[in-house]
This record gives sequence, C-alpha cells and structure tokens, in this order.
Amino acid sequence: MKMRTDLSRVRGLGAAHDGTGHFWHQRLSGISNAILLTAFVILLVVLHDGTYADVRAAFANPFVGLVMALTIVSATFHMRLGMQVIIEDYIHGHLRVPLQILNTFFAILVAAVSLIAIGRLTFGA
Repeated sequence: MKMRTDLSRVRGLGAAHDGTGHFWHQRLSGISNAILLTAFVILLVVLHDGTYADVRAAFANPFVGLVMALTIVSATFHMRLGMQVIIEDYIHGHLRVPLQILNTFFAILVAAVSLIAIGRLTFGA
C-alpha cells in the first residue's frame, strides 16, 4: 500500500499527463460555437431570399468573412474533438488509431475546403 495523499495522486494527471485539457477544449469550443453559429444563423436568415450577388456583397465585408472563417475553424475543431471521444469510447482494437488519423484528416479537409470557399467569396476570386 502506497502512502500517498489524494492530492499527490491527482497531480500526476493520469496516464496521459493531460488532465482535463481535452474536456476544457471541448467546452470552450462549444461556447465559441454557440456564439459564432448564432451569427451564422442570423446571416442565413438575412440572406435566405437573396441572390448570389447579395451573398457576394455580404461576404465582401471582411468582418462577415472573418466571423464565418472563425465559425468554420471552431466547428471543425469541436467536431474533431467530439468524434475523437466517440472513437476512444466505442472502438476497440486495431481500428482505433487509423480512425483517429482519418478523423483528423477529415476535419482538416472540411475546414480547408470551407475556408477556401469563404476566401473566394470574401476576396472575389
């Protein structure tokens, strides 16, 4: 029996030495998603009857492009974290690592394609 206090056991932060970092990243990205996705929904409501020219005019404002880019980054980061938890909890065996790699690459792909589309709308390419 080891003679350690509860505090000394907790300071080790577990086997991964990461503590609650993943938990906080998920919660903070969730909060940012609530704010940014509200702005996204407002933009959708404003532009729902608009033409493509109206959308291009809205995205010509750099603030709109920046908010939409931040929305994409936050949402894909949160998506990757959530899928990582699902893979860690429910996938066992040799498939876990390849699925984690695919999860990361998929999130990067979604973010990159979305950011390119936002950039093209914002900068008029």
